[in-house]
Amino acid sequence: MSETTEAAKAGARRPVLSRERMYQILLSPVITEKATMMGEQGQYVFRVLQDATKPEIKAAVEGLFGVQVRAVNTLVVKGKAKRFRGRPGQRSDWKKAMVRLAEGQTIDLTTGLA
Repeated sequence: MSETTEAAKAGARRPVLSRERMYQILLSPVITEKATMMGEQGQYVFRVLQDATKPEIKAAVEGLFGVQVRAVNTLVVKGKAKRFRGRPGQRSDWKKAMVRLAEGQTIDLTTGLA
């Protein structure tokens, strides 16, 4: 039984992303009071592409920041109904990814990626 699970893990496909695709997937970090408090526990929040998958997000964070990602949780934030110049409108939906890092690893979001 353990041989098949090890083979399955070794044969698991990991997405190979170009550096350009990594930058396209991670749109921006989410800087809110709640997201900052999550950062103290090793979780970071990013705004990502709507069609990005969890394995792609994991590969992008690992590739750009040089950290080991333990888990990725995603959700779609629905756009609010707002008024623009007196007329009703709708903000766009967007996807949020909460990334949990391995123990002892951090990301410094105050410095930019170059």
